[in-house]
Amino acid sequence: MLYERVILPFFRRASRSAMAFDAGPVEPPVPPPGGAAFLYVHIPFCRVLCPFCSFHRVQYRDAKAARYFKALRREIETYRDAGFRFNGVYVGGGTPTVAPRELAATLELIRGSFPVGEISVETNPNDLTPEVIDLLEASGVNRLSVGVQSFDDGLLREMERYEKYGNRTEILANLERARDRFDPLNVDMIFNLPHQTPEILERDLDTVLDSAADQVSFYPLMTSDEVRRKMTARMGRLDRRRVREYYGRILSRLRPEFTAQSAWCFSRGRGAVVDEYIADAGDYVGVGSGSFSYVGGVMYATTFSLNAYSDRIARGQPAVTQRRALTLHEQMRYEMLLRLFGLRMDHDWLNRRFGDRFARLMFAEMAALKSIGAVVEDELGYALTERGMYLWVLMMSAFFESVNVFREKMRLHIHAELERDEDVEEAAVALERITRWARR
Repeated sequence: MLYERVILPFFRRASRSAMAFDAGPVEPPVPPPGGAAFLYVHIPFCRVLCPFCSFHRVQYRDAKAARYFKALRREIETYRDAGFRFNGVYVGGGTPTVAPRELAATLELIRGSFPVGEISVETNPNDLTPEVIDLLEASGVNRLSVGVQSFDDGLLREMERYEKYGNRTEILANLERARDRFDPLNVDMIFNLPHQTPEILERDLDTVLDSAADQVSFYPLMTSDEVRRKMTARMGRLDRRRVREYYGRILSRLRPEFTAQSAWCFSRGRGAVVDEYIADAGDYVGVGSGSFSYVGGVMYATTFSLNAYSDRIARGQPAVTQRRALTLHEQMRYEMLLRLFGLRMDHDWLNRRFGDRFARLMFAEMAALKSIGAVVEDELGYALTERGMYLWVLMMSAFFESVNVFREKMRLHIHAELERDEDVEEAAVALERITRWARR
């Protein structure tokens, strides 16, 4: 298809270019007018490091986690003192519920400091115990996203999740325990795993339809190059040629019981999107090691070193270490990607954000999308077609893979935090050198 041969390679190059951050002293984001923004909180700890995962995560250790959460709460306070007014929060990882008491203390600080209207938290199936569920509810969590990935025991073993996070029967029992406790209860699923056959995918879809989940996010497998090499040795080779077929199966099986809320998120009678908060948030701030922010057309990245993160916060320094000021055209492309990922981009929103400049500067891009049948325009704005939804799955995958490549390069030499031995000294790499890697 034209968009797979031409548009996607162009977008992939643009995404990698956009992730070339500037080195040097960086001041943290300043509040937008009125201070309103969304808050993302990154908890990087996991008890098991899954071989397919490219997110910034490290092996859980009690002492390291206690130090990290202390610094994290102090960083949140600095944004409060700077005048930010966060209206919602998403806690991701890693596994945020790996230290539930620390998480609860952090959420208590957030609720007491900002007018948050929604609190979303990621977790794993084995953490859905009565004690953790009660604690999350008491902490104001109203949206829960459970990382299931697959209900197939064979695939769970390949992903090294079977022993720690539970088998199919245990996962379903844990989801049932959380039924009606959160609005919505989302399950994260992956499609196009190396040994995932159409039959396995169909069984996963059957299970989702029969489960307690009222929302599902079906992601294509996304990795960095380095993770893909390791994953191939342990899980098999990734075959991207199956993405279109598998995505088509997902759409046909989930409808009409589930309604698309984004290109890969589907709700059963509900309109709230849990996972990709960036699709709705104009400005967002990321706190915690390895998080990203986007405020006022500027992207920021915090240090990927947990040791450096805690040290900087303790010294009163910002955790942000890199920034990338997007040009106006880059801002429009970035925000178009995110808005249309949520299926619609309204003219009223565009006018508030960019005035009449969007129509002029983005004329070629929007004309190309309409010409291939990916986007249609009406009096209210632009909407994705079903063909456009598939294109957006590819484009968002390319975008997140570019982020994963940046993550990989940033943590390449932070050996102590990727090792299980806490006595290993953290290897120091100059920020300028890391930045040169990120630009390659």
